[in-house]
Amino acid sequence: MGKYFFVFSFGFLFILGCQRTDKVEKEIAQIDTNMQISRFDREFAKAKPEDIPRLKQKYPYLFPSQYADSVWVAKIKDTIQIELSAEAENQFGNLGEESSKLDLLFKHILYYFPDYEIPKVVTLASDVDYNNKIVLADTLLLINLDNYLGKEHKFYSGIQNYIASGLDKRFMISDVVSAFAQKVVPLPHNRNFLSQIIYYGKILYLKDKLIPQDTDAQKIGYEPDQLAWAQANEEQIWRYFIERELLYSTDQKLRQRFLDPAPFTKFGLELDNESPGGLGRYMGWQIVRSFMKNNDVSLQQMLSLPADEIFKKSNYKPKK
Repeated sequence: MGKYFFVFSFGFLFILGCQRTDKVEKEIAQIDTNMQISRFDREFAKAKPEDIPRLKQKYPYLFPSQYADSVWVAKIKDTIQIELSAEAENQFGNLGEESSKLDLLFKHILYYFPDYEIPKVVTLASDVDYNNKIVLADTLLLINLDNYLGKEHKFYSGIQNYIASGLDKRFMISDVVSAFAQKVVPLPHNRNFLSQIIYYGKILYLKDKLIPQDTDAQKIGYEPDQLAWAQANEEQIWRYFIERELLYSTDQKLRQRFLDPAPFTKFGLELDNESPGGLGRYMGWQIVRSFMKNNDVSLQQMLSLPADEIFKKSNYKPKK
């Protein structure tokens, strides 16, 4: 009898959770974002030298005053720029799919952060600056389309594989959330390793809420097999952190080994080359997920809580 009651109770709670999720998503779908997208990439690709003054007036933030108009005229005629613009147009066209995903993201943001002012979206294609794929200012979101042409694209041939793998449009919306997270996720005050992994765990949990339609691999920037590796080795990773007493360590080298983008995570073991980079972020994510599952707090409340409190109340147990 007890066994059947447990199964029934679990099933009931699962159904109830799904109903709540469906209700939230229906409410989110009704939100109006008034999103505007300006295609500077298209306008610049079609521009003639005499159009430069008009573009400067329309997009003053894209034309630093220290550069003479001759610089922009030369750029219009530059063969690499012309090819970049053509490749962006070929890959994205009228931005139909990406526009819908952005609008859905902004609906989710307004649901959880109702006071947020939706920025004007401007798309560009220039220079393949992968360190600035997404730039989010207070009222402006710049998306550099030339950073999302697919990891095999010829423009990325000289870029390290672990970086090039992220230059794909399936990661674009996740990258926008990463930029937004810098506005709403407080930086850790504590320098220990636990505070750092929880910081990234908060960002990834924010993605759970804002882009629930994306896969976990998209959220963390992994390939599916890399995510599978992290999931399969979660217990061993956690044991490594605990046995070496890393959680409260302030050794700054831990960031480079376990948090920074890299081709693999540096455990100092034979399995290193099999692992994806940034596994500390993955572990922080699982801790924050466990905390939110076991505690009745809002998303905003969780974001402001210190890492130590989140960890202690998470009741986190790695998957075996």
